[in-house]
Amino acid sequence: MIRERTPDDLDACVRALAQVHTADAYPMVWPDDPEAFLAPADLRAAWVAELDGAVVGHVALTDGPGEIAGVRPDALVSRLFVAPAGRGGGVGVRLLDHARRHAVSPMLQVESESGGAAIALYERHGWTRVADGIAHWTTPDGGPVTVRWYRAPAR
Repeated sequence: MIRERTPDDLDACVRALAQVHTADAYPMVWPDDPEAFLAPADLRAAWVAELDGAVVGHVALTDGPGEIAGVRPDALVSRLFVAPAGRGGGVGVRLLDHARRHAVSPMLQVESESGGAAIALYERHGWTRVADGIAHWTTPDGGPVTVRWYRAPAR
């Protein structure tokens, strides 16, 4: 079940994010304030996926990042993750599709080096790589992070 995230969900979302961080190193650097990470200032909307009453996934839409490779998206799909307990049943795809339905021309970015599973998911579902770049965050040792930008498939 996918539903709008409420303030009461944030503790469960942080717990699920911690599981993802341990399993997949996402986010690459654990945030000082994980609740603020899940609710950035430019947040438009956020949803959670539940399985047997537990939050197992999350996705958000934030403001568009401006022009990327000649594309000006209206929103950025962000903070998409599925806890290990929710994997294998299509939760990630449903969250991605749900967010996409709430934007006209969304984009997303993914870390190039360790984002292999996410990259495969996006490409399997028609998202098109439009650019590569350097992220605004750094690796745990302060190095640059290369990201790929993807545009949603046409409806």
